[in-house]
Formats: sequence, structure tokens, C-alpha cells
Amino acid sequence: MNPWKNQRIQGYTVTMETQSTQTETHSHAVPTPVRLSDRAAAMVKETIERENLQGSGLRVAVVGGGCSGFQYSLDIEKDERAGDMVFEANGVKCFVDPMSSMYLLGVEIDYVEGQFGQSGFSFKNPNAKHTCGCGSSFSA
Repeated sequence: MNPWKNQRIQGYTVTMETQSTQTETHSHAVPTPVRLSDRAAAMVKETIERENLQGSGLRVAVVGGGCSGFQYSLDIEKDERAGDMVFEANGVKCFVDPMSSMYLLGVEIDYVEGQFGQSGFSFKNPNAKHTCGCGSSFSA
């Protein structure tokens, strides 16, 4: 059973009773699998606005392929799919499918502009054992 199925990640509260019958409540934020830098979030928001896709979110996925076995996929989508994790990262609604979530835990997405006019999203993945030179492919 998938514990993330149709869940919206917002946080959770733990309530415990101590031996002296006092109740303690601790709130904990559930970590999101993906973090977006300010630049990445700004680029996604700008794209959603420019393309007139208000209410849409960013689908972050891992698909087979690339030089190292897996590659990242980013798409703007209007609706979540069955089983998706839905959460907000730096003001951007994000969707992650159950298979991708295991490879994306702790990933940081940034938007970088290169020296020679090259720009794009970059991924820092603590789960990647190897990455290729292009930066969009990895092995786990």
C-alpha cells in the first residue's frame, strides 16, 4: 500500500499522553520530496503566467533514459493524477508520482544561467550514485 496515495503534504500533529496524564502536542512539517530554489520557483511561476496556465502545477518525475539510466522530467500540468503526492515548494504547486518519489527525496532544483547564454534547471540529488555531464541524467 502506498502511504502517499492521494495525500496532500501539509504537515501533521502528534499528540502524546505522559504518565502524569498531561497531553503534549507537537506539530511537525512533513518534508517535501523536492525543493525549489527562489530562481527555479520564479521561472516556473513566470512560465505558468506567460502561458496563461493559472492554477497549474509543476510535475517533477524520473523517467528511464539518459546517459546514466534515469533522467528528470519537468512539465506544467493542470491536474494531479491518481496516486500523486501534491505539495507546495517555494510557492509552486508540485506533483510527484509514486515511482518517482523514491528517487526524488531530497532533490534540490535550481535555475541557472550559464556564461554563454545557456540556461536551464539543474538538479542536486543526494540519492544519485552517478550523474552524467549533462546534469539531467543519473543512476541510483
